[in-house]
Amino acid sequence: MFARSATRSLNNARQFSSSAARQTKVAVLGAGGGIGQPLSLLLKQNRLVTSLNLYDIRGAPGVAADVSHIDTPSEVNGYPADQLDQALEGVKVVVIPAGVPRKPGMTRDDLFNTNASIVRDLASAVARVSPEAHLLIISNPVNSTVPIVSEVFKKAGVYDPRRIFGITTLDVVRASRFLSGITGTDPKDCNVPVVGGHSGATIVPLLSHVAHGKGLKGESYEKLVHRIQFGGDEVVKAKDGAGSATLSMAYAGAKFTDALLRGLSGEKGVITPTFVKSPLYADKGIEYFSSLVELGVNGVEKINPVGPLSAEEEKLLEACLPDLKKNIEKGKAFVA
Repeated sequence: MFARSATRSLNNARQFSSSAARQTKVAVLGAGGGIGQPLSLLLKQNRLVTSLNLYDIRGAPGVAADVSHIDTPSEVNGYPADQLDQALEGVKVVVIPAGVPRKPGMTRDDLFNTNASIVRDLASAVARVSPEAHLLIISNPVNSTVPIVSEVFKKAGVYDPRRIFGITTLDVVRASRFLSGITGTDPKDCNVPVVGGHSGATIVPLLSHVAHGKGLKGESYEKLVHRIQFGGDEVVKAKDGAGSATLSMAYAGAKFTDALLRGLSGEKGVITPTFVKSPLYADKGIEYFSSLVELGVNGVEKINPVGPLSAEEEKLLEACLPDLKKNIEKGKAFVA
């Protein structure tokens, strides 16, 4: 069922273009992991991908050999730990799911020390080998790892904020699915914008922006918001120490990558939430924020404001901003 729904979700990319001029070389750093393997599978199905380079400290050549048998045109190559530079040569999009997963009782901040070092080192390699690539960050905590990547690129003298993205699509996917489950509707009719960041209270679902979400009040509203904000804990607990959200995150990562590829290929009106350098709350000292972003040939084309908020959403945003600011500053300080 996962594979079928994932295939359907990427149909637009396959229908949009099959010309080589509009296809792109993509690298996945961390392709051997719980997110990286299904993500690689889904990206192999995307016909906007010309070439797929899979890298990890272990297992990437095997994943590449396996995925390469899928009957789509893209070439797949796997690279072991000592071939990171080769994996990055000529790539236009780099997706980074590398890092350790959460375990029961762990917060995203608990992952910081390990994943921050991994992301910093990978970003340094990208800045050196493919400085004009678009970087898509999955590695948690995204609120901190995106600033880390940005600071690495600044130090290397190749920083372009239009090309660095934190993937928050899983929050959108969860919000749409959970709302549709409550209202008995199709998730495609419950496309909830989610703004802020990508952990706990920094996740702000704008249910008032969706017809099916406007009527939710009181306990039903509060329970839904909490589930959207802490949906990852639900998966960690259910896997009982065996991992965190990998399949749903891979799906969300492939979905955002597809959106970016469509924007890069010239498709107009590609708009989705993503965590980027943003002016929206810069006056409060918050440099990065997720809101509806229009993607285009340069990456970020336009950052849209959050729009009108309900009283409940105003409170959620008020709670989001202080935590988000701390997360961002933590990431910047790590590279300082």
